[in-house]
Amino acid sequence: MELAVFNRAGKETGRTVTLNDEIFGLEPNNHAIYLDVKQYLANQRQGTHKSKQRAEITGSTRKLKKQKGTGGARCGSIKAPIFVGGGRVFGPVPRDYSFKLNKKLKRLARKGALSYKAKANSITILEPIEIETPKTKVIIELTSNFKLADKKVLVIVPTGNVSMKISARNLKKVKVADASSINTYDIMNASHLLLSEDSVEVVNQMFGL
Repeated sequence: MELAVFNRAGKETGRTVTLNDEIFGLEPNNHAIYLDVKQYLANQRQGTHKSKQRAEITGSTRKLKKQKGTGGARCGSIKAPIFVGGGRVFGPVPRDYSFKLNKKLKRLARKGALSYKAKANSITILEPIEIETPKTKVIIELTSNFKLADKKVLVIVPTGNVSMKISARNLKKVKVADASSINTYDIMNASHLLLSEDSVEVVNQMFGL
C-alpha cells in the first residue's frame, strides 16, 4: 500500500511511503483483536475492591432472641447478612485480573488492528515532526489541519519523542505513542492514525520485517 506524505500544514510533500502488506494488508483476526483488547483493559484494573464478610464486621455476637417460641425465623448474630449493617454475602475481594496471551497472538492482533485502519483509509503519513519545546498548540493545529479536531487521534512517532507526548498530554482525544510500543487497544480506540514517516521503519522492525 502506497500513501502520500503530508506536512504539518496538511499539504502533500510530493513523496510517498509504501506500507508493508504483511502488516497493513492482512485479513484481520477479530478474535485475536478481542482477546488483546480484553487483556489490556484487564491489566488496567487495580483489583483493590473489597467488602466485609460477616466475620469482619464489628458488632455483638449475642443471640438476638430465643431459638424457639417467637413464631418467627431463627436468628443469631447481628452481624448476619440479613440485617442492616451486617456482612455481605459473596462480596468482592482483592484479586488480579491480568491473564497471559501468547506473543504471536498479540502480534497478530496488532497487525489486524493496523489493517483495519488501512482498509478504512484512516491512516495519514506525516513528515518527521521535531518540537524543541512542548506546546499543546502544535498538536491542536496539527489535528485541525487534517480536520480531525473532533475525532480520537493516535499520533505514532519514533521512540524518544518526549516533546510530542507532553504536548498532547492535556488533550482528551489525542494520544501520542511510540512506534515500538503501540498496542491494539490504542489503535482500535482511535478514529484516525497519524503515522510519522520516520516511524514506519520502526513499526516494520517491531514485527521483524
